[in-house]
Amino acid sequence: MATGTAIHAGTVINLRDLGGIPLAGPGAGHAVRSGTVLRSGRLDRYDPATDPRVADLGIRTVVDLRTAGERGAAPDVLPAGARLFVADVFGDDPHMAPARLRTLLRDPARAGRELGGGRAEDLMAEAYRRMVTSPTACSAYRALLETAADPAARPVLFHCTAGKDRTGWASTLLLTLLGADPAVVRGEFLAVNAAVQAAYSTHLRRFMKSGGDPGIAAAVLEVRERYLDAALGAVAEGWGDMTAYARHGLRLPDPAVARLREGLIEFVGDGGSVTRSSHTP
Repeated sequence: MATGTAIHAGTVINLRDLGGIPLAGPGAGHAVRSGTVLRSGRLDRYDPATDPRVADLGIRTVVDLRTAGERGAAPDVLPAGARLFVADVFGDDPHMAPARLRTLLRDPARAGRELGGGRAEDLMAEAYRRMVTSPTACSAYRALLETAADPAARPVLFHCTAGKDRTGWASTLLLTLLGADPAVVRGEFLAVNAAVQAAYSTHLRRFMKSGGDPGIAAAVLEVRERYLDAALGAVAEGWGDMTAYARHGLRLPDPAVARLREGLIEFVGDGGSVTRSSHTP
């Protein structure tokens, strides 16, 4: 199953281009336009000298989905020419588990008290529901999508800390609105696990060596089908489908959705040639 393209960058974790992901909604032969929307983990260790390939992406806007505490502890290093846009998903509740990933992995005893006994997966699923229902989260995701819809802002790179939870839901929103098949959306959501585990391998070894519960580590470091199902369930309960959620939950204007589709969908013709899509759903 086709997913985004992983981009090797030694100083940016979990960097992926969503370009090339097939889109069933616009019709056969359509895909996300390459080089327009990218996702990653935090950028605090980005080194342009080490990773010239990142500079070559021409990123114009970086959308940071993290909390103020996360940004203060690990501020972004921006690619040359890029502007920073903050869209804090958990601003009204910065203690949600995905926003405290590094803290929890540094303190196995605290992680055990807060997340032991099977609570880790439950709390992660609840965080995903909150990413759908919280007014602050809705505002953040609306801002991200409006930014991606602006031709002057693209290419856009959006990220959280590990690039898996808040960023994963952002990718799910974007791909669904563009017309990706649900199975393809799910495949992209789950595709990041290997990269996240590699990026946090040192933290994981230290956590385990200090007596940390491997079940807790797995629950907070992985994306799981249950987490995505929790978010999709919240959408279904509150709005019925993703289109209604975007319109009434996020309050994303229909013209912004039209601009997203116009700018981010391309038609892949015979022989691999690419032309701009004229599709306007």
